[in-house]
Amino acid sequence: NKVKMDAFDEGEEQIGSYSIFFAEGEALAKQGQYKKAIESFTKALEFQQDDQPCLVARSKCYLQLGDATLALQDAEASLKEDKKYHKGLYQKAEALYSMGDFEYALVFYHRGHKIRPELRQFTLGIQKAQEAINNSIGTPAACKLEKVGDLSFFQQQDAIGKKKGRKMPKTGARAQQKAKGERKPIASEKTVKELLGELYADREYLDKLVKDQSLTIGQRDRSIYSTVGSALTYLDARTEFWRQQKPMYARKREKELKKWRPSPTKPKSMDGSTAGDHTKYVLKALEEIDEALAGGDAESSLKQAEQVMRTVLSLSDKDLPNKPQFTASLHSCLGNARLELGEAEAALEHHLQDLRTADQHDLPDARSRALDNVGRVYSILGEYDKAVEYWQQKVPLVKTSEESTWLFHELGRCHLELGRPQEAREFGEKSLEAAKEAVDQMWQLNASVLVAQAESKLGDLQSAVQSFQRSLELATLLEDEASQAAIQRALEDVNTRIVEELRQPAGEELRQSAGEELRQPAGEDLKQPAGEELKQPAGEDLKQPAGEELKQPAGEDPDS
Repeated sequence: NKVKMDAFDEGEEQIGSYSIFFAEGEALAKQGQYKKAIESFTKALEFQQDDQPCLVARSKCYLQLGDATLALQDAEASLKEDKKYHKGLYQKAEALYSMGDFEYALVFYHRGHKIRPELRQFTLGIQKAQEAINNSIGTPAACKLEKVGDLSFFQQQDAIGKKKGRKMPKTGARAQQKAKGERKPIASEKTVKELLGELYADREYLDKLVKDQSLTIGQRDRSIYSTVGSALTYLDARTEFWRQQKPMYARKREKELKKWRPSPTKPKSMDGSTAGDHTKYVLKALEEIDEALAGGDAESSLKQAEQVMRTVLSLSDKDLPNKPQFTASLHSCLGNARLELGEAEAALEHHLQDLRTADQHDLPDARSRALDNVGRVYSILGEYDKAVEYWQQKVPLVKTSEESTWLFHELGRCHLELGRPQEAREFGEKSLEAAKEAVDQMWQLNASVLVAQAESKLGDLQSAVQSFQRSLELATLLEDEASQAAIQRALEDVNTRIVEELRQPAGEELRQSAGEELRQPAGEDLKQPAGEELKQPAGEDLKQPAGEELKQPAGEDPDS
């Protein structure tokens, strides 16, 4: 017994030490002391090796210090035991994105989204990576010429020029032309201005200086043009970098936040604080609430959202401009946190209040968000009719093809759950078209599977086979082994049903020839027509194939 007690005490001591170092690391990380935080997390891992939250936390610190390689190693270590650990998947995607490996980052953002489709961080990650890929493809690398091959002709021409006494001009014109010629527009002026911010004025001045034909610079000052050209090249490089690191959705978010920021001349309230102070407090709190939820700490996110809501409600419209927008956003945050904690009914009430506020104050973006969330909660509760009702209202508000493919897919999934395969097929095809427009192969896979299942239930087995084969090709291309196995089994089921359907008429004739109709009263055969067993819709066995992932409730990724 003493040995057992000693072992128990030792285990308790290890758990206590781990908790202390882990908590210390988290506190240091919040303060921005990432090096010290890494030391604390490393000590914590000595007590609990391969601890997933600790590895992810340390990976975040490495990423903040710019060491994407070590961040990637920790993220991969957190996935060693559980390949579906969503925090590890997100951290791996972030590390890959920081390394500039946007394609692989997109793959892991998608994998995380399949597992936890309700987390906004994966949706934003997909958009971020997709736009970074598009930006990279849209800016081809400059062609570089190499000094290879037979250059004797050019050498001879140079020698002839020297003999004739040809001299190059000693003005700054060549440097000026070089500065002009080497620069190519990397984006529209509007985009460049938005990305550079205050630096855009400097870039504009330098650009005018280079193009000024009236300036002639002597030999001694020729380096000025070279310096100007270098500065412009640097600013263009920064523009390209931020075009990838700060995609359109992030810039759109900043624009929305700027709309909420009041002018600095707002009057002070009774306690001496200005409207700007209140706005800054709420904006910062909203960011912290989002970060807590994205980090998996739903309880902390909920508590802070409730506290901020009480503060916002206590302020007047004069003290807090755009109060309705903030109230609506907080209801959305509260709903997301409640849903994460498994409190779907409470979450629904907050999202409905978000919708009521948006309608009352004419807030189209808030309305679109609320309709999205209300439909999602209803689908999780299994009330698919209501989910369809709210999601149908969101269709006219959709702005991007990425948003369309998700929304059409979820509407199709709801109709499939409600036994409406024709509507499910139509929405599945719309989702597929939107996914192709967005060049998103993962959602093409999801939409193809939905179409195939709908066709199977409609009895259009030949079309179902083609759709499943298309889905299998996409799953193979994405290296999604789980989906490949599930689709293969579904394909075999449909093929089996086709064979049974072909054999059925021969069996009926044999029964009739055996005098089956004579055993029944006159007209009885009309009550039980041949092929009664085919009343079950073709593909009904796909309701729960050996690959369960092909049958998901609406509101969740069909492959998660």
